[in-house]
Amino acid sequence: MFTSTEAPSRLSRRHGWRAWLAAGVTTAMAAIGGVAVDQCAASAAPNYPDPGYVTGDIGVHDPAVVTRPQGGYLLAHTGNNITLKTSTDRITFRNAGTVFPNGAPWTLTYTNNSRNLWAPDISYRNGRYYLYYSASTFGSNRSAIFLATSTTGATGTWTHQGLVIESRTSDNFNAIDPNLYTDSQGRWWLTFGSFWSGIKLVQLDPATGRRLDGTVRGIAGRGGGAIEAPFVFRRGTWYYLYVSFDLCCRGAASTYRIMVGRSASPTGPFLDRNGTDMAAGGGTQLLASHGGIHGPGHQAVIADTDGDQLFYHYYADNGASLLGINSIGYDAAGWPYIF
Repeated sequence: MFTSTEAPSRLSRRHGWRAWLAAGVTTAMAAIGGVAVDQCAASAAPNYPDPGYVTGDIGVHDPAVVTRPQGGYLLAHTGNNITLKTSTDRITFRNAGTVFPNGAPWTLTYTNNSRNLWAPDISYRNGRYYLYYSASTFGSNRSAIFLATSTTGATGTWTHQGLVIESRTSDNFNAIDPNLYTDSQGRWWLTFGSFWSGIKLVQLDPATGRRLDGTVRGIAGRGGGAIEAPFVFRRGTWYYLYVSFDLCCRGAASTYRIMVGRSASPTGPFLDRNGTDMAAGGGTQLLASHGGIHGPGHQAVIADTDGDQLFYHYYADNGASLLGINSIGYDAAGWPYIF
């Protein structure tokens, strides 16, 4: 989600989420065969596939998902105290409570006493679930990323593991939208960022899940423009960096779109299909608004038994924020497309 101070007339992230919640939509779209897309072209509208069929409790914002060791899926998303959902088949989703049913008082300094926590990232490693999540307010980079862990992932079982990184108003970055990934050597990395100077990267200590050193690397940016929601996915020898360009949280008027670049190194440089560095504004468009699918973004990727899967939210015509899922294919050059 964006939190830039550069456009005070934009809807706030919190307001957008509440508008979605009020809508209470319970429908989703059927999947259509897809076409690989390169860069966005103003003169042509790419033929994007609709999201695959999902049902049940599919009202989400900023979804993150992990496959469970016993089978099925655990999904976390933006909401009061972080909302959880489960699915056995990646089609029907059910409400599973919240991460912190008794609240998260350590976040209130950053949220202006709101319980609304943003953009979780969830994974399962070393016999437990790791959840990184954001605390902030709209229009401010006085923000923080925290870590919680659980052996089961169930509501009320999560242990607060402390602050991972924060940003202050004097910083040129915004500590929200975290994503944890590991490289081929087993090192842990956390990417994050929204607006300001763009997407950042810090190294984590696998023993604690918190920062290993004080280095903050820049890996993508648009000169202060709208970029956020990084997600790095390792496939073969490539690290794919997915980000969201432009604006979320405006209902059907949202302009979010999913962009991607890749690198042979876990720390970049991440280049798009044309060879442009994402640190210089590059990015190959993977998915954008089409038909009744508005502002798709805040993506996550998992490797599943039937191939890689892209999770994201999008807005329906009535402004409700819904779960989208598409399968990912790769062309002969190794660039992703969805179908």
